[in-house]
Amino acid sequence: MNSQATAAVLPPRASARSERGKGQDIHFRMPVATDGPAISGLIAACPPLDHNSAYCNLLQCTDFADSCILAELDGKPVGWVSGYRLPAAAETFFVWQVAVAPAARGQHLGGRMIEALLARAGQAGVTHLATTITEENAASWALFEGLARRWGALLEKTIRFDQEAHFAGAHVTEWQARIGPLAITPRG
Repeated sequence: MNSQATAAVLPPRASARSERGKGQDIHFRMPVATDGPAISGLIAACPPLDHNSAYCNLLQCTDFADSCILAELDGKPVGWVSGYRLPAAAETFFVWQVAVAPAARGQHLGGRMIEALLARAGQAGVTHLATTITEENAASWALFEGLARRWGALLEKTIRFDQEAHFAGAHVTEWQARIGPLAITPRG
């Protein structure tokens, strides 16, 4: 699905501070190593997300903390986004996973977390957002199509990892969704 666009500017609400949603205070922060088990539990409660090893989640919470975000409600994790800047194309931020607890759905939390991540000073220079999504994951397509519309940016859809060629038939095809160009002003 493609649409014409010009550079987009994220709205001022893309901050890592606390936000209100449905009468609730949701706080965004960088993860720390001790968050690993809770993040593993959150991902497990959000099918169809692939489960990472506990060690992978620990590395995300430590070595990749600046490119991950945890959303908490009353001190409990209700949202998680992991990602990184592509080593060969640092202008692209790749979203690895978005998890939102059932109790926090319907508040656009996934998009708010992504916007807060992109607004961090460490993401200066990012002009594109990319992810991979299976064809049947309607919630993820809605999230990324909605972000592209909100930002007035182009969304390109191409096959990234083919079911047969890359997964030997053991996993369905992963489509890449790439949004951009973006004009983002990081906030410290």
